[in-house]
Amino acid sequence: MTETDRDMAVAQEDNYLGKGHSYAVIISWILGCVMLFPWNALLTINDYYYVVFPNDHPSRVFTVIYEPLALAVTLIFLYYEARASTKWRVVSGFFLFTTVILLFIVVDLVTHGDGGIGAFVVMCLLIAAFGIADGVAQGGLVGELAYMHPTYMQSYTAGLAASGVISSVLRLVTKASFGDSNFGLRKGALVFLGLAGAVEISGLVLYILIFPRIPAVRHYREKAFSQGSLAVADVFHTGERTQEERKSVKQLIAETWDFNLALVLIYTLSLSIFPGFLYEDTGKHKLGSWYALVLIAMYNGADLVGRYIPLIPRLFVNSRPMILNLCWIRLLFIPAFYFTAKYADAGYMIFLCIMLGLTNGYLTVVVFVRAPKGYNTLEQNAIGNILVVFLIIGLLLGVVSGWLWLIGSGW
Repeated sequence: MTETDRDMAVAQEDNYLGKGHSYAVIISWILGCVMLFPWNALLTINDYYYVVFPNDHPSRVFTVIYEPLALAVTLIFLYYEARASTKWRVVSGFFLFTTVILLFIVVDLVTHGDGGIGAFVVMCLLIAAFGIADGVAQGGLVGELAYMHPTYMQSYTAGLAASGVISSVLRLVTKASFGDSNFGLRKGALVFLGLAGAVEISGLVLYILIFPRIPAVRHYREKAFSQGSLAVADVFHTGERTQEERKSVKQLIAETWDFNLALVLIYTLSLSIFPGFLYEDTGKHKLGSWYALVLIAMYNGADLVGRYIPLIPRLFVNSRPMILNLCWIRLLFIPAFYFTAKYADAGYMIFLCIMLGLTNGYLTVVVFVRAPKGYNTLEQNAIGNILVVFLIIGLLLGVVSGWLWLIGSGW
């Protein structure tokens, strides 16, 4: 099937599915928000953890623990992607996220927010559980959305960015409400973690009870089941099935190498700057402890806006070489941030954060929507898992690269 034929088929399905399609778009957005909200919640309250663990570089250490475990678990499920139940993966991941968030609250209450090496070690173990939850759930959900309507994937990625915006706004509100003292920061962080737990529970309910009943979702799942997908076998136990031929994961990785490299470039750059550099390497300013929160809020807001730009057909880049070239050009942000932090004022830094977020969001959507085009349902599910693997590789490289900013600063 050519890409033109596929686009026509998508348009026909869009007309057929009607109202169910709109509901699926909304739920996909919410699921994206729920998927990343725990991690964004943790990043956003790092101003509190920098008070509790002032000499331990919490934002950098937490990400170094989180990303390798997320990558390892995602790789395991990539090997089993054709057989692993998507429903089991998503439900298990969301449940683990919820449990760990509640444990964060318990640890803080038990230690009274006093920090110490014991509390920091426990925090690191909980971060490891976060990484495992991400690895279990995200590849499964992205793999499922990859064989559905492209708008669902766009909406899901927009939800990922929205989680950052919502968490930033909520953190600014709690910081303003409870003050800038140590007690105020702690109280705001606890309230914030409670909200994050509530968000995860809502995601569980939506995915288990609402998402499967949407006609559009059921249509795509039935289509996948009829083509021999085992990932939805626990949803449909009866019905006609044929086993379509599909390319191996190795073949698909080779065919989508440019999209995979693009994700590595996108997130290596973004995570080398966000959030560690913004918390630790931007100097002292009139905004004080609010400065890093403002920068992160600007990045998150622009990231969200960038993920809606591809909805404008004329602004969607279809050329694979052009997508990769834009990712290479984006590396110019590294010297731009370095010299801005060293010589320029807060206004220039805010502008750079906006541009970093805008390009991050735009290119992420373009890659995730464009990569699965032209493949059958089983291959699209595999490509969704592959994309998550290379996204996490980019995140991990970015986290490691973020430590390079500390060279010469005395740590």
